Amino acid sequence: MKEIQSIEEWKAVHEQSKSTPVFVIKHSSTCPISAAGYRAFEAFPTSIPKYVVIVQRSRSVSNEIERDLGVRHESPQLFLLNAGQVSWHGSHYEISEMTIQTAVNAIQ
Repeated sequence: MKEIQSIEEWKAVHEQSKSTPVFVIKHSSTCPISAAGYRAFEAFPTSIPKYVVIVQRSRSVSNEIERDLGVRHESPQLFLLNAGQVSWHGSHYEISEMTIQTAVNAIQ
């Protein structure tokens, strides 16, 4: 999993999502609920590229994602982007192996 630390990196990932699906998770390094969602996502086996934004280190990136995708910020928050658009997103306890698998199945 690669960390997105700049707006330029985010823009590149968003552009990548126009040709191949990608996952992006917004993670709070101080929240136990976020830690649980992050672990579920990290353990999910997939060939879809995975990216993480650590909100405390990259607040401007998190804000830019909110603006670009039109989805109010939460953390943890997981996005599956496909064709440059949000095909699925979940937050807090919605981030589980079952919900992630359902999202992946919907784009295949």
